[in-house]
Amino acid sequence: MAKKLVGTMKLQVKAGQANPSPPVGPALGQRGINIMEFCKAFNAKTADMEPGAPCPTVISYYQDKSFTMDIKTPPASYYLKKAAKVNSGAKTPSRETVGSVTTKQLREIAEAKMADLSANDVDQAMKIILGSAKSMGIEVK
Repeated sequence: MAKKLVGTMKLQVKAGQANPSPPVGPALGQRGINIMEFCKAFNAKTADMEPGAPCPTVISYYQDKSFTMDIKTPPASYYLKKAAKVNSGAKTPSRETVGSVTTKQLREIAEAKMADLSANDVDQAMKIILGSAKSMGIEVK
């Protein structure tokens, strides 16, 4: 017999840094998910990623208190800010630029995000990432 799905939830947790303190602990605890089991599993799965990279995670939890998690790649904005060496995007993106990235860097970001994007090839993925860059006030050279 298949497990009965109770619900799903989304969290953004830093890679390798899941711990039972807020916001992770309370979010999982109120749904009856074993917090320490989640933290150990998440940290093990993200051990090979860059420490501190924000990882959007979709958690499906079941009636028998078990869960599954789908860890996605960090957001494009994280990669763009890192490549452009800026702390935040522009306050008015259409009027000011805060940094720039090269086409080569844009391609690397698109290749890293390819699994999570709805693009058929890398060129289409680059256009999606380019749109994110423009909305942050980062120009592409």
